[in-house]
Amino acid sequence: MALHLDPAQLTGREEAHLVTLPSGHRLQGAVAEAFLALQEDALVAGFDLAIASSFRSYARQLTIWNGKASGQRGVHDDAGREVPMDSLSPRDQLRAILRYSAIPGTSRHHWGTDLDVYDAAAMPAGYRLQLSPQEVAPGGMFDPLHRWLDQRMALGESRGFYRPYSRDRGGVAPERWHLSYAPLAADCAEQMTVGMLLACWEECAAGGEPLLLADEIRAELPQIMANYVMVAPGWCPAPQ
Repeated sequence: MALHLDPAQLTGREEAHLVTLPSGHRLQGAVAEAFLALQEDALVAGFDLAIASSFRSYARQLTIWNGKASGQRGVHDDAGREVPMDSLSPRDQLRAILRYSAIPGTSRHHWGTDLDVYDAAAMPAGYRLQLSPQEVAPGGMFDPLHRWLDQRMALGESRGFYRPYSRDRGGVAPERWHLSYAPLAADCAEQMTVGMLLACWEECAAGGEPLLLADEIRAELPQIMANYVMVAPGWCPAPQ
């Protein structure tokens, strides 16, 4: 049976579709079960597979987005350099933020199917997790975990998880740490529509903090949906 979430759940404004893991992170029930199985597999292989981020609400994503759009949070390029946002046009500001941060309402983390992972056993004492390209690059501290995940995915033994941002498709930068549970995430992606997002932003702006760069987002929304939300995986595992 196909999964169906209502618009409030798909856009991160309602959380009834989630369960809480022992770590405190929240996912859909089937995703939590699959992750715990993958975590056990990783432990046998010598890794402490941990979650850095799982479900993220609309309100939390709005704080991140508006912080970057207002200059209160830094925006970085693929090399980790801070982007001089004051020198960019609003359209280019939008593109710079979208490289690593989703527009509130569009984040795959709203669905309870996606999570960011790392190897807790590989972190030196006192190290602050960055989730940066350097950490997961060849030779980086989390590269062995991700090479193991690559092998599991290639064999169809990753418990249903794949990387939606495995390569650069002209939208979101590659995020090796971002895993998605294919059996349910595909259904969620198919249910996302432009009309749903426009209604979400209108309702949220009327009830609280408005979405910054909203005019630029609306002007390019179909293209944003195609390049940043409705990403098609190069490989998608069969349900396990």
